[in-house]
Amino acid sequence: MTIAQIHQLFLESNTVCTDTRKIKKKDIFFALKGENFNGNTYAEKALELGASYAIVDEKEFKTSEKHILVNNALKTLQELASYHRKYLGIPIIALTGSNGKTTTKELINSVLSSSFKTTATIGNLNNHIGVPLTLLSMSKDTQIGIVEMGANHQGEIEFLSSITSPDYGYITNIGKAHLEGFGGIDGVLKGKTELYTYLKNNNKLVFLNSDDKKLQNASLGINTYTFSTSSKTDVTIQLTETNPNVKATYQNLTINSNLVGAYNFTNIAAAITIGRYFEIDIQLIKNAIESYIPKNNRSQILEKGNHTIILDAYNANPTSMDAAISSFTQLNHSHKVVFLGDMFELGEAAALEHQNIADIISNTNVNEIYLIGSNFFLTQCKDPRIKKFKSYEDLMSNWSLENKKDAILIKGSRGMQLERILELL
Repeated sequence: MTIAQIHQLFLESNTVCTDTRKIKKKDIFFALKGENFNGNTYAEKALELGASYAIVDEKEFKTSEKHILVNNALKTLQELASYHRKYLGIPIIALTGSNGKTTTKELINSVLSSSFKTTATIGNLNNHIGVPLTLLSMSKDTQIGIVEMGANHQGEIEFLSSITSPDYGYITNIGKAHLEGFGGIDGVLKGKTELYTYLKNNNKLVFLNSDDKKLQNASLGINTYTFSTSSKTDVTIQLTETNPNVKATYQNLTINSNLVGAYNFTNIAAAITIGRYFEIDIQLIKNAIESYIPKNNRSQILEKGNHTIILDAYNANPTSMDAAISSFTQLNHSHKVVFLGDMFELGEAAALEHQNIADIISNTNVNEIYLIGSNFFLTQCKDPRIKKFKSYEDLMSNWSLENKKDAILIKGSRGMQLERILELL
């Protein structure tokens, strides 16, 4: 069966699904494989639960006309998504970067959905499976698509761009994320700017933060629509305040966000810029950004007892950790407490980068510092404010916090699950 024929079945169905626990009637089930599972073994169950068809890639599991046998179910899913994207013919914005992708995507979606019917990546479904699922969630009613792309090694963004065929692209920043897979910071730059390469080769447009010299240099020769804090770009936006919420000023209009940390200013600025490119009214942009509430442990401000907590425990790398610490130390609180968890996927740079963060936090005005995880535990720290724990469980058994009126920062990689610290407060 050709991709065109499968696409016709898709149009007649509800949507696609890769998990029988989430199957709905008239879905098309794709039997994907993982390290610990074989989706082919669930194909029959998917049909029993109401799926219209099951895409399988092992002959023994094709037992009826509703089982469609292909060479590779994952590749077929990706090809179907690419075909569907071309079928829709709508403008699509793709974004990637080391930090802030999901927050920026949510802000852009909030702004654009004030005037257009949008479909955006749900959560952080931004990999070789998530991007196809995002594209296949778009319909003829969608006026603008917003696709987040994640990567941890070179070639991924190039591949995801080939599936998505974006008309516009935005890179949030280039930081020390996934150093192990990219092979260092130069590898991160090369990998992320594969989006620029696609846009340049296809004469498309880049939304560019002109204050970022790395990205400005990488975008030479490409069509751009720019923003910065200076007056030499298409859109000029000023950072007004970060204590604790970020406030920005655009054309004498102050936008009061629910985001914390100066590092979120460029995320807000990008959303304003893209909104203006699509000619959205300034007041609508302001309302959209001010109505966005961060969630999923991303730059959340929580009040718990006497504590003002900044929960940023969804992910961490050296760049985002440094930015979070810098922003936190500027808060107007007399007593500051920091919990930092290990940063993952740093490879050979892990020891050096964790030591760098330990040194950075030692040179701040923070009153109490808790470093958690096997990498932080090995750092050399003589600062009496610093206490180190091998794991969260170690912290839980050996720690107590005085009930002062504290400002607390919780930051670490997803695998550390530092949101559990809330249970201790």
